[in-house]
Amino acid sequence: MLIIYWVALDLAAQATEHAQFKDWWWKVQLGKCYYRLGLYREAEKQFRSALNHQEVVDTYLYLAKVYQRLDQPITALNLFKQGLDHFPSEVTLLTGIARIHEEMNNISSATEYYKDVLKQDNTHVEAIACIGSNHFYTDQPEIALRFYRRLLQMGVYNCQLYNNLGLCCFYAQQYDMTLSSFERALALVGNDEEQADVWYNIGHVAVGIGDLTLAYQCFKLALAFNNDHAEAYNNLAVLELRKGRIEQSKAFLQTAASLAPHMYEPHFNLSILSEKIGDLQSSYTAAQKSEDSFPEHVDTQQLLKQLRQHFSVL
Repeated sequence: MLIIYWVALDLAAQATEHAQFKDWWWKVQLGKCYYRLGLYREAEKQFRSALNHQEVVDTYLYLAKVYQRLDQPITALNLFKQGLDHFPSEVTLLTGIARIHEEMNNISSATEYYKDVLKQDNTHVEAIACIGSNHFYTDQPEIALRFYRRLLQMGVYNCQLYNNLGLCCFYAQQYDMTLSSFERALALVGNDEEQADVWYNIGHVAVGIGDLTLAYQCFKLALAFNNDHAEAYNNLAVLELRKGRIEQSKAFLQTAASLAPHMYEPHFNLSILSEKIGDLQSSYTAAQKSEDSFPEHVDTQQLLKQLRQHFSVL
């Protein structure tokens, strides 16, 4: 495959030269070849040169991909916004901005841009799904349900949609649809990661109704399908702690924290556990990591305050 790209690169270079370096289309083809070969800086030069000759939406999209590969999301964001100056309300550019905000975990900004996308295209599946998810995570499951049902009406049927529907129905107290949604999700599973996510959510519901035995089995199933499922390790740790299995709980929390250092829950739970067994230094270290991940978490702040007061007395 690499040989094909090198041949294509040579042809595009010859064509660009033949056009006296003035044909933007051949510059874009040259940039694509460099991109495929992993020569991102060369690709950047060609796409930039193409934009100088002709403003085209696709060129903005290709150049933004280059900056994302170079781990420069802010540069990509600015590029998309520059593109919007020339092509106002262009859906692909708005979507690109929303995706970058989402990847940077700036969900509120991502949602605002996805709303702009829906103003231009009210059938945009990605935008509808993201806005629905945001409503769910801001404790508005009833509103999230409207967006997910809209996707169903549009003919979208997949595991992830029914998995989200199941959780939304549970928190919206529509229990009759909760189980059936998860059953549909399991029937539409496409890979082990999806299977793990469905069992994890069923376990979450089991905790909600107080069936801790079922919850334990579900979280174990989630790990059987995806041994890197940090949330499942965290929740299993909490259940193990309730059973008094300190060492097992601690091991699960340490695993969860190493798999997902950005999650505050494993750090906070490990801090609580360490504090209970008298290991205050470990508790303080874990609480600081929890604070780094989620500065606004009130319980973490209270725990840190207690620990600092204790250390000041010593």
